[in-house]
Amino acid sequence: MEKKKVAVPLVCHGHSRPVVDLFYSPVTPDGFFLISASKDSSPMLRNGETGDWIGTFEGHKGAVWSCCLDTNALRAASGSADFTAKIWDALTGDELHSFEHKHIVRACAFSEDTHLLVTGGIEKVLRIFDLNRPDAAPREFDYSPGSVRTVAWLHGDQTILSSCTDIGGVRLWDVRSGKIVQTLETKSPVTSAEVSQDGRYITTADGSSVKFWDANHYGLVRSYDMPCTVESASLEPKVGNKFIAGGEDMWIRLFDFHTGEEIACNKGHHGPVHCVRFSPGGESYASGSEDGTIRIWQTGPLTHDDGEAIPTNGASGKLKVTVDEVTRKIEGFQVSKDKKAEEKEESTDV
Repeated sequence: MEKKKVAVPLVCHGHSRPVVDLFYSPVTPDGFFLISASKDSSPMLRNGETGDWIGTFEGHKGAVWSCCLDTNALRAASGSADFTAKIWDALTGDELHSFEHKHIVRACAFSEDTHLLVTGGIEKVLRIFDLNRPDAAPREFDYSPGSVRTVAWLHGDQTILSSCTDIGGVRLWDVRSGKIVQTLETKSPVTSAEVSQDGRYITTADGSSVKFWDANHYGLVRSYDMPCTVESASLEPKVGNKFIAGGEDMWIRLFDFHTGEEIACNKGHHGPVHCVRFSPGGESYASGSEDGTIRIWQTGPLTHDDGEAIPTNGASGKLKVTVDEVTRKIEGFQVSKDKKAEEKEESTDV
């Protein structure tokens, strides 16, 4: 009997506490990037392809619950238990803005045009900050029925979706009116909500099910029961024929989108999986866990006869590392103050 091949993940160390959120940038002229949020209060930026560490954003004084990159991967944002959401220069690591809140910030997201940031959290208020006028008061939508767990933009930044920590459903807000125009009903609280790259689907994880919704007509397209309680799910972005889910049993499962059939089951984490995300090209996906590690799994043929993972914490001799496209970012986190100022000016011109 042929020995079954076992997927070998790249293991990204560096966080000292659980990893609770992951976000991939779109593909940029410099490649694509992965940012992670952790309860250790220090979001980290990595090469999205190799997992190699680029830099750490230092300044939060509490657990970081949410993180994201803008469309060009020039700025990062993070939401924290220290009652702030921060904007960072992703080239230099510098803090650009800190937006004060009255309670824990659980979620944040850049608009597609990169000019706005939406935040949500324990206050049950959605806030929209104008990044062109960071000192101006934010717009506030204060009718969320529960603590905000996730936020995302869709429909060309005309709509915001949010889910709550303590009640089921996904709420869709009209940005112009600030009112909820639709609710996607679920039995359990939605712990993960993702808008597909082509804007067609909303992927949600609630309880032990993963659901796919029509992002334009809001109907339920598919719903699959999972083998355990899942915290996060992500749809393959290019073809849309596969999805991943991870949760309390510590495994990351790959499924067929059309049938719900399990294609692969990746074992390796030593704690519940809090977040999973596909890379923008669909060639790999990342998982973040209670064990403090990020693992990057190849969708394709990267296999090994044993289950040993390849560690990566910066450049590793075991990896064929292609870092030309991220040299600018790596240098940015290590340069002098004068050089930082120059790079900042360059980034604003892009």
